[in-house]
Formats: sequence, structure tokens, C-alpha cells
Amino acid sequence: MVPRPPPLSCDTFVALPPAAPGGRVVFGKNSDRPADEVQEVVHFPAAAHPPGAALECTYISIEQVERTHAVVLSRPSWLWGAEMGANEHGVCIGNEAVWGREEVCGGEALLGMDLVRLGLERADTAEKALSVIVDLLEKYGQGGNCMESNMAFTYHNSFLIADRKEAWVLETSGKYWAAEKVEGGIRNISNQLSITTKIDREHPKLKEYAKSNGWWDGEKEFDFAATYSYVNTARMTTSGGRYCEGYKLLNKHKGSITSEIMMEILRDKESGINMEGGFMTTGSMVSVLPQQPNLPCIHFFTGTPDPARSVFKPFIFVPGITPLLKTTSPTFGPDDPVKKQPRFQSKPDRRHELYKKHESAAVVMETTKDKGKEMLKEIQELEKQKISQMESILQNGCLDTKQVVNLFSQCVEEELKIYG
Repeated sequence: MVPRPPPLSCDTFVALPPAAPGGRVVFGKNSDRPADEVQEVVHFPAAAHPPGAALECTYISIEQVERTHAVVLSRPSWLWGAEMGANEHGVCIGNEAVWGREEVCGGEALLGMDLVRLGLERADTAEKALSVIVDLLEKYGQGGNCMESNMAFTYHNSFLIADRKEAWVLETSGKYWAAEKVEGGIRNISNQLSITTKIDREHPKLKEYAKSNGWWDGEKEFDFAATYSYVNTARMTTSGGRYCEGYKLLNKHKGSITSEIMMEILRDKESGINMEGGFMTTGSMVSVLPQQPNLPCIHFFTGTPDPARSVFKPFIFVPGITPLLKTTSPTFGPDDPVKKQPRFQSKPDRRHELYKKHESAAVVMETTKDKGKEMLKEIQELEKQKISQMESILQNGCLDTKQVVNLFSQCVEEELKIYG
């Protein structure tokens, strides 16, 4: 029996109507990563690419497509892909680390985080993004070190993919996979396989491979998590782990899940969802996806660790977005230790401006009671103000594109001003 890895992963959530009111889909994710890792928020506009162009991902090059969609991403600053993000069509994706009976590939291939970005760049619906990911998985495989370190940290991936109309869970084991269309209004994923007998799409040899390995007898009802996982899946929703606690929090608010409620869930420390320690929540995202196509999707990102003392800043896709300079990390080109062989021989300072100021502010919040309390109050007021403004846009359907191009960057400036 392979020992179970520690739960060093994330949590991703979705609420569909009627669990989320107002005909909206609400998506949320915490990215739990090594505590010293910098997460940046970056925007890439839609682009056309010449025939036969190559695309350099984190470790390998793959074939580029003719056209890519505009994306906004929250990502560990050393890699190409992303932990979470959204595209101009309202597709949102978050991924989780999962382990099971299938060995994790030791060689370099596509990271799960690369697959998140590829799904967003290449698909205009949630189900199309699922198809993009599984096709790339079949062609290139998944593998490679998922941490900026010469100590290997590898895993397979699960994904929660949402758009304005629906959501899908995609879980993988090597190149094998199962997908479940979300029904019942709420769904969350954490660092364990969670698709059981409701399988809406699957790898064509999923069951055959399990049978050939002696994991399934071909007689009893096929349960993906029970078959491909080495954990006791019957205990998943009753034990005190983050998957269970996340589901409880979603269920508690079912029928009234708004962006603010989703932020509250992501900030919950008692459940372990807002993680502290050597692995911690280094970035968070909440998206509101109205089902009415005339209304904009609104995506909130922190770009800083610990959502309990961070600001969720709004982003809306419009042409001519102001560059997100103060949440973008420095780049090092061919001299980057990730690019050089052997990899990860050193670690440069990847902190962006917001990260640095937030880092200093966090010390104040921890050590200077009155000043820290006042600072926390100010950033909470800033966030409430932005949520109110976004709600007004959704209620009135009135979007001033001249202001929206600066929306995220302006909020960053206001946050920096609070930090002094």
C-alpha cells in the first residue's frame, strides 16, 4: 500500500442556481502552495498565432493553436500555467493535487497548472475546456516537479470547470480520467478523488485498465474514486478533512451563496480551507458568472497570501485592459533557474510590488495591535466598496468600459495606499 501523502492541496468550489441566487454561478478557489512561493495575477489578451507555431509550457513545448482567448490568471510566478483563472467567455478553472494507485510520472510533461491555462486559452465553454484538457492529457501526459525546488513534488490532477450555464468535475489518474457534470447546485473538490458512480464522460479504457490491474472485478457497479484511489472513499464525506468541511460550508449557505459568502468560505481557518504553515493559501479567486449574456462576468483575485487579510480585487474583461504591472513578478528570461539545466539550482526574488507591500503589512497586522487592526479594517472597507460597485453593475447592466480597463489596477493602487 502506497502511503497517503499529506493534504498539501487546495479547495475549489462552485454554486449553481438555485444554490446561488439571482441566476448566477459563483466559483471560488484557494491555492495552497509552499509558504514562500509568490503568486501573481496576470492578464494575457486574445491572440492569433501562425500555422505550425510552437508553444513553450513550463517544461515541454507543444503545438500552438490558431487563436487563443484572453485570460486572467493567478499563478505561481515561476511557471507557465496557472492554479486558477478565467477567460473572456466566462470559463473558470481551478485544479487540485490528487494521488491514487496509478504511479505519478517522474518525467517532465504538462503540469496540471499548464492544463488549466490551456483549457482557458482554447475553449469558450466549460465542457469544451474539459475536452481540451483530456485531449492534451492523452497526447502529452502529465508530470514534472510542481514546486520550485530540487526536491521533487509531483501529483496527478483534478479540475473544477465552470461557465455561465454549467460546471464539470474532471479527475485524472495518469492519462485515465472520469468527468461528472455538476448537479444539485453545489460541488467542491479537494486533494482526493471524489467522482464515484456518477460518471458522465470517461476515458474509453478507464474500466478496462482498472480491470487489468485487478482494481475492479467487472461485476460490481464501477466507482471511479473507490477504484483508482487508495483512500477509503466511503469516509470522504463523513471525516473531518477539508473536502468534507468545504462541502458542509457550501451546504450551510445553499440558496444564498454570493461572492461575499464564497469569500467567507475561502477565509475559513477552522476548517483548514484557509491554510497556514509550511503550505499556506498563497492566492485566492472568486468569480460571479451571470447567466444573462448581456451582463459581464466579474472575477476577484487577491494576488497575496491569506485571504483573511487580503483584498479580493475585481477584474472584468474589456478591450484595452491596463497592464497588471503591480501584481506581475519580475522575469529572468533564459537565465531563470527553472529554464536552465539542471533546474532549480537557485531561487530568485520573484516578489511583485503588491506582494512586498502586503508582506510588510502582514507583519504590522500580526505585531502592532491597534495599527494592524486599523489597517485590516481599511482593507475590508475597500473590498466591501468594490463588491458594492460590482453588484451595481450586475443590477443595472451599465458598464463604463473606460473605467473598467483600470478596474483591477486601480484597486491595487488603493490597497497599496493603505499599506503605505
